[in-house]
Amino acid sequence: MSKRTHTMDVGSIAYTDLSQLGAGKEGWLVNDPNLLCALDTHSIALANRFLILIINWADPDGVGLVGKIRPDLSPIDSEYITAVEWLVFEEIRAVAVGTSKGYFLVYDLKGDLVHRQLVHSARILKLRVWGTKRDLTQDAVEEEICVVMPGVIARFDGSDIQRMLQKWFDETNSQFWERKPKQRDSVDLGNSFERLPYQLWSVNKYGPCADAAITGIMPPPLMEVQSSHRYFCAVTIGEDAVISAFRLSEDRSRSFVGAILSKVVPATFSTISSLSKMIWRREQSPTRSEPKPQSFASASPLTCLKDYPRKGERLTLSPSGTLAAITDSLGRILLLDTQALVVVRLWKGYRDASCVFMEMLVNKDNATSSSAYYEPVKSDYCLCLAIHAPRKGIIEVWKMRTGPRLLTIQCAKGSKILQPTYRFGSSMTSSPYVPLEVFLLNGDSGQLSVLNRSLH
Repeated sequence: MSKRTHTMDVGSIAYTDLSQLGAGKEGWLVNDPNLLCALDTHSIALANRFLILIINWADPDGVGLVGKIRPDLSPIDSEYITAVEWLVFEEIRAVAVGTSKGYFLVYDLKGDLVHRQLVHSARILKLRVWGTKRDLTQDAVEEEICVVMPGVIARFDGSDIQRMLQKWFDETNSQFWERKPKQRDSVDLGNSFERLPYQLWSVNKYGPCADAAITGIMPPPLMEVQSSHRYFCAVTIGEDAVISAFRLSEDRSRSFVGAILSKVVPATFSTISSLSKMIWRREQSPTRSEPKPQSFASASPLTCLKDYPRKGERLTLSPSGTLAAITDSLGRILLLDTQALVVVRLWKGYRDASCVFMEMLVNKDNATSSSAYYEPVKSDYCLCLAIHAPRKGIIEVWKMRTGPRLLTIQCAKGSKILQPTYRFGSSMTSSPYVPLEVFLLNGDSGQLSVLNRSLH
């Protein structure tokens, strides 16, 4: 009997020259903390501190490299790339970049800058692209880009990002036949882009966070006056608090004091502004104006778990946002119910582990017995957690929430598990149903594999 394999090779990045990223050395993919990866359908973005390479891993001809992106970073401030993620809207594909100075950049695949905006004057740790149902009674999906910084969370609405990208690509296509396409002035680069609306919250009550995520919309607090403003639940992890949760409000003046300040401060500011204009009217500043920082909206703490010396390291969110897998510095993995805000499961002995949620086909026998051409639906799959333990050289797949371990897969040293970025506009009820998959990239061989959906 042949040995059962639980992975299938789907592509490779070995045909591409990646020496600029340190390829060629054993363990180059996992040993460099500044090396970032973002996976998309048929493409992968690999980045170091100053360069991004776009590679077509599914190219049968072995061409591989699609494009290079060299972000315009400030050498004076020693600015560098700290986060990379894909932005996919049907036929439009772009790359989002976060920098050490808090700038949110968007590039097309040719390397042209589409958007540049200061989010907050802090290092961007992660960009999360995510979408979930607004509530159980509606099929409408809430899509967003969550920007995570130490002690700060920002949220861009997916519709605003899509509108910006659509406008850019429409203008680019309209200029195709022009001899001299319109270009932005690099001197006034910071002011030449439309400023996208976003919400900003401070979540540093329990110290700066190492990772965070907005898990979804939550009801308003008790005795709160109903309004059109929404509330979000955010989970953060860090050194001082392993897990903490906050209620985020869109309104910046929900408290009684805030309501008073909202009346007094504008009038006072208007008076001061008028006097300032009268005093400084004669002076004209030739230099570029710095972007104004946005004020924080209200963030109310909900709960906190402190367990010194344990420190939270990584956070992974389930597709619905109801579960979060959290790794800590003691080699433990905590499964958090983000609605009840309680830990429902714990694994030990997984130092330096990485986790991603996936869906496994568990009802295959029952489904195929009725028809040979049966197309699996969502109910045929179950949610699982894939745990990559690099020190053990294995990937384990556990059934959620309290189910058994379904698989143990051997993986090569120097490998990394990846998951394709959420695609905006993708329906959760689309047919045929596309399950959540997990890919394994072997940095030393360049081979990309996918974990099989079925156990049999």
